Amino acid sequence: MLTRILVPIDLAEPQMTKLAIDYAETLAKAFHSEIRLVNVQSLTPIKFLDYLPQDFDENIKRGLEGELASVAAHLSLPPTHVTTALLFGPIYQTIIEEAERWKSDLIVLCSHRPGMDRFLIGSNANAVTRHATCPVLIVR
Repeated sequence: MLTRILVPIDLAEPQMTKLAIDYAETLAKAFHSEIRLVNVQSLTPIKFLDYLPQDFDENIKRGLEGELASVAAHLSLPPTHVTTALLFGPIYQTIIEEAERWKSDLIVLCSHRPGMDRFLIGSNANAVTRHATCPVLIVR
């Protein structure tokens, strides 16, 4: 039975985000599951910090948390069944760590169609699928 569904989303890709969320929401309704929307951001490289305003990270964090909350607000699940997390770090490793920490039963994520760049450098969806300890549903 699915009780906890982790949904990593890319806020810069609203169409892909909607696809993954629609699948996760359908499953959550069927199984009365909780959904956790997660957005993972890379850390700002240290060499750029001298060129950014002091409050840059805080402003970015507030903006992203607002966007994440807006996406969560559009779900038709009870608010007690939806949580969000804005995380920072390497994308696929952070997703896997969050899935284990939150004790996810399933990870639902969307992936681009593979192109040559994906074959050369790999994709986060592929890495999550290979390393996750719970089932992964990839939506294309």
